[in-house]
Amino acid sequence: MEPYQPLSRSIAGKAAIVTGAASGMGRATAHLFAAERAKVAVTDLRQDACDAVVAEIGAAGAAGEARAWALDVSDETAIGRVVGEAAAAFGGIDILVNNAGFAIPADIAEDSYEDSWGPTIAVMLSAHQRMIRAALPYLRRSESPRIVNIASTEGLGATPGNSPYVAAKHGVIGLTRGLAVDLGREGITVNCICPGPIRTGITDAIPEEHKMIYAKRRVPLRRYGIPEEVAHMTLSCVLPAASFLTGAVIPVDGGLTIKNA
Repeated sequence: MEPYQPLSRSIAGKAAIVTGAASGMGRATAHLFAAERAKVAVTDLRQDACDAVVAEIGAAGAAGEARAWALDVSDETAIGRVVGEAAAAFGGIDILVNNAGFAIPADIAEDSYEDSWGPTIAVMLSAHQRMIRAALPYLRRSESPRIVNIASTEGLGATPGNSPYVAAKHGVIGLTRGLAVDLGREGITVNCICPGPIRTGITDAIPEEHKMIYAKRRVPLRRYGIPEEVAHMTLSCVLPAASFLTGAVIPVDGGLTIKNA
């Protein structure tokens, strides 16, 4: 029998890039990674919003390091620049979390449908592969390279009037699985998290009463989740010990996707 092999559950000193990190799940992930002593690139559209998160992390006394970069993930040139700058600042990249996103309702019969389709696919699908391609040279030099793509339970099903978002999130799952196969020989893991109903900026507009009704009807845990619950699953996927987990699609949804009625 082989001797027991201890595996590291620490990301201390690891360098991570988190997109969409100024709010919601991305912000929670940046906080958690820094608390776990990682070096975190906090990226989002607005520099001031990223700076605010970095200030929060500092005020919380996190043992890690956080730096802010404004980044529009629909801009391929900006992706290359920011990834390169973050790698130079941190001495490499070990972890990439593709989290940036938004939701624009869209009716396929309306002329405005294209106004939703283009930006949605650009930010929540094309940007994922572009971030990965930009980070890949650095990930290849890491001892425990990890990629986590944030999709949605909308990638496992669909709700009405949301087809661009649904298409993008299904695509993220496909991209995750395809790249897990392509990059597995190099020891680079690629996994996908599918959050369900989470209290973020996207769901802020839903009245609290309606949230409660939906959760009691559809979610076995009978509540909305919080961003920190998704962040902790993301952390689990990027640990050095998660070295044999790849191509996984993990719902963090309170049981939403397993409930039949």
